[in-house]
Amino acid sequence: MTGRGSRGPEPRGPELGGPESNGAEPGGRGRTGNEDGQMMLLIVGFVLIALLLATVVTAVSAVYIEHKKLLSMADGASVAAADSYTLGQLEGAAGEPSALLNGERVRNVTQSYLTLNSAYSRFDRLAIAAGTGSPDSATAEVVLSAVAHPPVVSFLLPDGVLIEARSTARSRLIR
Repeated sequence: MTGRGSRGPEPRGPELGGPESNGAEPGGRGRTGNEDGQMMLLIVGFVLIALLLATVVTAVSAVYIEHKKLLSMADGASVAAADSYTLGQLEGAAGEPSALLNGERVRNVTQSYLTLNSAYSRFDRLAIAAGTGSPDSATAEVVLSAVAHPPVVSFLLPDGVLIEARSTARSRLIR
């Protein structure tokens, strides 16, 4: 009987997609046999994506920190090189003294600074780059390059990542 009585819905059997068929929920919304394991596959996929993201963030952070360490070393070397000035000529009796820098001296002081601070043991393939010197005889410019090796993904980047740091410093004489 299908009238509008006070009775509830008529039960349906498994052949009609009723609650007894294949573990379906009441209300007719159940899983079919070919969807088993889909949730596990989705979870495994999201876990792999999360692990990949964590690996990339770790590698990028390691390279960034290594660059900051190299920049700190370049800053120290440029200050040491700027302090290696020689006195220039005074212009007249009331002239200001000037600090003159030599490009070769800046490179030598940079080399000495890196050796004294054990920088060659801290950085892989540390080198004083070509831009190191004094472009205007008043500024010490230091350019250092090294190779950073990010963790976990080192098998993808066996040669590492080349990083470069540039720093400038000036000496000013006052009376």
